[in-house]
Amino acid sequence: MITYSKISDTNNFVLQQRSNGKTIGFVPTMGALHDGHLELMKRAKQENDILIVSVFVNPTQFNNKQDLDKYPRDLNRDKRLLIDVGCDVLFAPTADEMYPNKVTKKYDFGSLGSVMEGGSRPGHFNGVAIVVNKLLDITNPHKAYFGEKDYQQLAIIKKLVEMESLPVQIIDCPIVREKDGLAMSSRNERLTSDERNTAPYIHQILKLAKKNSSTVCPRKLKQMVINIFKAEDEFELEYFELADDKELQPITSWDSASGIIAFIVVRLGKVRLIDNIRII
Repeated sequence: MITYSKISDTNNFVLQQRSNGKTIGFVPTMGALHDGHLELMKRAKQENDILIVSVFVNPTQFNNKQDLDKYPRDLNRDKRLLIDVGCDVLFAPTADEMYPNKVTKKYDFGSLGSVMEGGSRPGHFNGVAIVVNKLLDITNPHKAYFGEKDYQQLAIIKKLVEMESLPVQIIDCPIVREKDGLAMSSRNERLTSDERNTAPYIHQILKLAKKNSSTVCPRKLKQMVINIFKAEDEFELEYFELADDKELQPITSWDSASGIIAFIVVRLGKVRLIDNIRII
């Protein structure tokens, strides 16, 4: 595996591989790699000649500096996992390399960027769009792979590619879960052992919501989930939303859209956990 920290070195490598007719698959990460990341990489490796992975904890997408400071980092461990999965190139830049000048770019994703995470984390998606646009420009892949756990982020990235007319195919990949149902996330490392044992409850409630969707309307289903978490002292429910799977706008009836997803964000201790489940 080759490791680059400079944009120019990565550009030159990509240019050479493309000129040789090689296809490039790209997986952007912020490190603290887990099996969910590795599944994306395995698929990218299968579907392309060259696998490039980036590890960069992007400061522009954190609206909470404490969250940025606490984000887990272990590049040596990440490198070992990348070698095992067959990664060809690791791009691991510094913040100064990525942002030599002050970032001023502003994107307008309309209502897609204002609901759910957009409302809870002002500026987050603008930071995501800035770094993803830059990373796609640097790596110039044929395909880029993203997980459906961060479904709204995935929708934003697809919108970004459309807005910027980027020559890349975005590949969405299913949520990867632990055996007990907890969605894999780098943030899980910050859970205490007791919190880790409690966390799968989130997925259990999502499955319960899906089951009950056949018998109650969306409004009653939302209230049911809210009431469940009100009774659980360990959890603080930030939001539970039922939305269409394209524009992610709240639905009022089950026939409001052909595809509907239940989105949830809860705090368990000091850790903010995100998950979702398809209803229809």
